[in-house]
Amino acid sequence: MTTQTLPAADHRGPVTGKERALAPDLIRGAMLLLIGLANSANFAFAGQPGVESAPHGFERILNFVKLTFVDARAYPVFAIMFGYGLVQLARRQQSSGATPGAVRRILLKRNAWLIAFGLLHATLLYFGDFLGAYGIVGIICTLFLLNRGDKFHRIALGIWAFMALEVVVVAVRAVLALINSSGPAYPLTNKPNPSLAATSYFGSLVDRLHEYPLHAASVLGFIVIVWLGIWAARKQILENPSAHRKLLSWVAAVGLGITVLTGLPLALIGAGWLHVDESAVGAIDYLAQAGGMFGGPGYVALFGLLVARISKISLPVRAISALGQRSLSGYLFQSVSWMVLLAPFTLDLRFGSTAYTAALVAIGVWIISVLGAYAMSKRSYRGPAETLLRKLVY
Repeated sequence: MTTQTLPAADHRGPVTGKERALAPDLIRGAMLLLIGLANSANFAFAGQPGVESAPHGFERILNFVKLTFVDARAYPVFAIMFGYGLVQLARRQQSSGATPGAVRRILLKRNAWLIAFGLLHATLLYFGDFLGAYGIVGIICTLFLLNRGDKFHRIALGIWAFMALEVVVVAVRAVLALINSSGPAYPLTNKPNPSLAATSYFGSLVDRLHEYPLHAASVLGFIVIVWLGIWAARKQILENPSAHRKLLSWVAAVGLGITVLTGLPLALIGAGWLHVDESAVGAIDYLAQAGGMFGGPGYVALFGLLVARISKISLPVRAISALGQRSLSGYLFQSVSWMVLLAPFTLDLRFGSTAYTAALVAIGVWIISVLGAYAMSKRSYRGPAETLLRKLVY
């Protein structure tokens, strides 16, 4: 009697529910609320950063909170989690016996499809797409970063240390601009996005085709943020946050400290509590953008600490994590919602205070997406976008 040895699998299929770590899913699900607050305001005001230029009453609070904790502070979280996910996906393939070549093909194919998803998303719904940029960065990381050793990946930490020093320099310049401010007070105004102000869908589509390439190019620099996620995933920090409490505590304190302090001056201007000239506003806005990327590791570390304290997974945590498992569907659902609810040629629900409308719509859409994701999880359904992507890749 002879036995036949079966060949090793070229690759394995997608991750199963039992293999997932709680922290990454919880982070993605919760942070979709901040993404929604940023993008719905962009839609509502047809411009960026999406704030009332002459706020009154509670609008001041909305502007202050948004500029301190949301703008330029939410997307770095997803950039870190994208890098983290690249390593997790490669590790699962390798542990199943997939060859290095097969792992690379899967990653390249997945990221190529992300570029396609992003192009469709940007063309049909929202110019401020990040999926295409993620796909491009993912291909670069697959080809040049993932298979490097630990010593090489420490370069990412050095880059972040350098960026922290750069923030200090930018902060000094902003303070000097504030001190020397002598001209008339200049309010924080929105930079218009023509596609969001278009009065017809066709007009908005044409405008998006012009706006998207520049937007995609402007965010490719977040590869350094993705790289930090790759480093963290190699250390499996979020799979076992309890073992990394000290590191997470330091990162949360420093990261969120930097991002709040650098956003505070712009938030005060946006709330109408600080009055400076146009030059000072420009310097302070640049500071807020430069410090915003530190919100990525700060928020991730904060949620890691939260998960380390969870002894029993409650229903809200389970539901938000379900959305995190379906973050691609949740992200695209948001863009469909903004188009239907806020575009001038659809329902155009911008009535009364636009700031109130944007915030309420964002919260409402996020809650609906959480409930929908939880219902899908009860039925073991991955989500429409995730299902399509997996079919295309695997």
